[in-house]
Amino acid sequence: MTILPLTPPLTQTKELAESLRTNGYVVASAETVAELAHIPLSGLEDLSQYWEGLPRDPYLKDGGRYRFRRHASYEMKGDALSLVPHRAHWQSLNYNALHGGIERWFEPMQSQLIGNPVWQSLLLGLGQLLNGLKPVNTWFIEAHQFRIDTTDGIGRPTPEGAHRDGVDFVAVFLLDRVGIKGGETRIFDAQGSAGLRFTLTQPWSVLLMNDEKMIHESTPIQPSGDYGYRDTLVLTYRSSGFQDSPNRSQQ
Repeated sequence: MTILPLTPPLTQTKELAESLRTNGYVVASAETVAELAHIPLSGLEDLSQYWEGLPRDPYLKDGGRYRFRRHASYEMKGDALSLVPHRAHWQSLNYNALHGGIERWFEPMQSQLIGNPVWQSLLLGLGQLLNGLKPVNTWFIEAHQFRIDTTDGIGRPTPEGAHRDGVDFVAVFLLDRVGIKGGETRIFDAQGSAGLRFTLTQPWSVLLMNDEKMIHESTPIQPSGDYGYRDTLVLTYRSSGFQDSPNRSQQ
């Protein structure tokens, strides 16, 4: 018996802000993402090539070999986006009980991706939507390229389990699913038991969440054949500066 993935509830562009304000999350199609960012859908699809050859994540504490990633950080002021010098990704143990409390220096994103106008428009378009919900002077943005594969027989998109990220907003884009089953997205109200589960399948569709209201996770993936993988992009927007190690902030 074939188990079909649960279809996510989609929100149209004009309803994104109000739905996000009311519900704490929205799911949008790739076409809506392109409209929001004022870019052609084909441009978004061309960005997917930069997920090939990602370096392995050396920090997995469960001993796994299934996660590959790159990382970059930006500041957005008004309509101006600027790349900041490469920095460590850090989270407190309050938000990541498995990998929190350590500086994780991931390899930087490729210069070809960073310099791509479509990429920059994507970050700006999302930031401009969020400005309508929470006017800020500066958005501190972290971008993470992920590939989770089935090298170990199973791959864990969120080995830390259901969590918040300690930011204002989180966007999780699904780029590709190849030869896998699983990878279901689950989101929960942080103040209650209400939840929703679905599977993102369309390349460049997105789940956008208010991180203060929602807890999220993705279920493990398994190969449907000999090998499979799942590619995602995670963007986080924070208004109160980057999360930094207390030791670094005291330097």
